[in-house]
Amino acid sequence: MRKISIILIVLLTFASGYSQTEEAKPVSDTVKAWKAKGNFSALFNQSTFDNWVAGGENNISGTMGLNYDVNYNKDGWNWDNKFIASYGLVKTRTSSFAKKTDDRIEINSLLGHRMKAGSRWYYSAFLNFKTQFTKGYVYSKDVNDAEIRTEYTNFFSPAYLLFGPGILYKKDDNLKVNLSPATSKITFVDANFTLPNEAYFGVEEGESLRYELGFNASAYYKFGVVANVSFENILNLYSNYLEDPQNVDIDYQLNIVMKINKFMSTNLNFQMIYDDNAFRGLQLRQVFGVSVNYGF
Repeated sequence: MRKISIILIVLLTFASGYSQTEEAKPVSDTVKAWKAKGNFSALFNQSTFDNWVAGGENNISGTMGLNYDVNYNKDGWNWDNKFIASYGLVKTRTSSFAKKTDDRIEINSLLGHRMKAGSRWYYSAFLNFKTQFTKGYVYSKDVNDAEIRTEYTNFFSPAYLLFGPGILYKKDDNLKVNLSPATSKITFVDANFTLPNEAYFGVEEGESLRYELGFNASAYYKFGVVANVSFENILNLYSNYLEDPQNVDIDYQLNIVMKINKFMSTNLNFQMIYDDNAFRGLQLRQVFGVSVNYGF
């Protein structure tokens, strides 16, 4: 029931945007089939406390992100490609290590061919790839109460590759939904991490990959609420036909950008993941702060 409620909440978030004012759409370029745009952002935060009775811990953190789109649209063919990369660290005074607040590489590619002239429906094929840049650790204390860390993840461990044919509904670049009833999902891991009698991200001991076949639904919806405030919603749902199809994997991202000027904005990034092969529970990540941006 909890997972069903989460899915309903996410879908209602998408639906609520329909009642909001849409962002002004750029004038279409009728000559160029290819369009590309990108944004680099840097978000920093620092806190210092000295004899602060209410409590607090000195810390410094920073996050850098890259979002780049390359799209093709001509003669009934539509090919959308998005590259996302982000990395963040936080260091507190009492911690022995700088800890990650964000670490991801994601590539999305969606190819569609219009079913008929003027239609918003396309025959489609999609690809999604995800991994991370650096090692991830599990933190604990030793007998002397000193902080220790144990390596648990690394680049390409895990890495996820999803691909398959489907049907795409695309109103414009700000609203699209893709349904793929025959999606292959491959999970890659370092076999050295797998433990006896214990699956590592769903991969069995001694193995380096896991194959799944299932149903994938993805949706993208971006809309403006008021001037200079935009909501970007990205939702991915996956059900594995071969094992526990009722356990739907959920990956939902909400990016709220409140533009201050050409180079600065206030950003709120929220991500919610449910994947019982990775962790039997809900994973949540939230980052809020003032960001310096550079568009290209």
